Amino acid sequence: MNTPHGPEQVPHDPRTDVSVRFALRSPARLKTELLAGLVVALALIPEAIAFSVIAGVDPRVGLFASVTMAITIAIVGGRPAMISAATAAVALVIAPVSEQYGVDHLIATVILGGVFQVLLSFLGVAKLMRFVPRSVMVGFVNSLAILVFVAQIPHLVDVPWMVYPLVAAGLLVLVFLPRITEAVPAPLVTIVLLTVVTVAFSLNVPDVADQGELPESLPTLFFPDVPLTFETLRILAPYALAMALVGLMESLMTAKLVDDITDTRSDKTREGWGQGVANIVTGFFGGMGGCAVVGQTMMNVKVSGARTRLSTLAAGVFLLILVVALGDIVGLVPMAALVAVMIMVSIATVDWHSVHPRTLRLMPLSETAVMVVTVVATVSTGNLAIGVSLGVLTAMVLFARRVAHMTTVERTLTSDDTCTYRVTGELFWASSNDLVFQFDYIGDPENVVVDLTAADIWDASTVATFDAIQQKYAAKGKTVTIVGLDGASLERLRRLSGRLGGEN
Repeated sequence: MNTPHGPEQVPHDPRTDVSVRFALRSPARLKTELLAGLVVALALIPEAIAFSVIAGVDPRVGLFASVTMAITIAIVGGRPAMISAATAAVALVIAPVSEQYGVDHLIATVILGGVFQVLLSFLGVAKLMRFVPRSVMVGFVNSLAILVFVAQIPHLVDVPWMVYPLVAAGLLVLVFLPRITEAVPAPLVTIVLLTVVTVAFSLNVPDVADQGELPESLPTLFFPDVPLTFETLRILAPYALAMALVGLMESLMTAKLVDDITDTRSDKTREGWGQGVANIVTGFFGGMGGCAVVGQTMMNVKVSGARTRLSTLAAGVFLLILVVALGDIVGLVPMAALVAVMIMVSIATVDWHSVHPRTLRLMPLSETAVMVVTVVATVSTGNLAIGVSLGVLTAMVLFARRVAHMTTVERTLTSDDTCTYRVTGELFWASSNDLVFQFDYIGDPENVVVDLTAADIWDASTVATFDAIQQKYAAKGKTVTIVGLDGASLERLRRLSGRLGGEN
């Protein structure tokens, strides 16, 4: 539901879930959340099937994973309205396990990966999100939009010509219907309308049924048949840890993105261990695991206007009903309808301001470089985790380089036997490496004062540099006095000086 000032602001407290109670008391909000969940459920079906193929398992494994992930995370997760389900990122990581050892070992990997996610979350991995700069977030968003769009291309190549007018009609509905009414979500209208047209005119176009066989029974408890030995742990642990890290990174980045869109804060630590619990539950129901699904989350939050856990829960429940009880009807939905919806999601996801020529002219080159590295790495690998990691690494290197060049050294001859060097800037491994060459060891008088009043010492490398400077002067029979330090910098110098193994 929208107000004249934009999307309806839903009160949210992650500790008490005020948002859910608000949705249950507001008929308009309840309708929005339920219809958003229905749209997401329809969009999850072909992707879950596709990810099952990537992982080398039966489509049921991916579909049931999406059901159990969504329902569980709706209860235990820390970011309301975020969608978790089977994902390509997790499928790519665990695919070798299925290929080499079979489905039972894959399910065991998912369960172990969930355990790792719980442990990592309680160890504080979510706090690392504060080190992700804005330029990486912008690159993440734009990469996501490109990946969502690229994923639709296979559905537009070598297909009957009628697919194209159907997609075009779907896009027209998605663009213009919200300008007329928002009583029902435009994506749902698009899906229903194109399905009716396809069936009524018996159009021969690809549909959901063509993507794979839908299950006909409810998921049941599943215990993987693997030897409980150290050898099994040795084989599965690397894959499980990789899955845990990829899933956490993608989920926490998505949670931060939803925070920005909804202007609310979420509990990242709870979201982290919630993802772990969801994967454990999913494993014991025979699912392939997963994490936050960025495209469907954007569809839920940005396109459909969902804001509470109810939409996530509804997506899981509706998905279960659709694939088990209404599989024959769902199978009639043309892929063209889902493609149109996902194209609109990709368009709505792009941070258009970040790529505007005026913004690019004003933005520092280093910030633009970080965004470009994130986008290129993500799109070329198809892995958001890799793109984000390289983006953060690039940002760190460029920041270190920029700070390193802000250090200055001024030499003043205060008397015939005393020379003062005033050092200004932040001193760490990058900025202090060349410091040793800034002193005149031969030409300086007997007493040298290094004034660090306008500087800070941040690491052992800098302390080792000052040790080397003192040793070089001592070899010439001269003394060095370091002044101006206090607090942590002084403590660091006192604790480490003379204990780092000699000259640089």
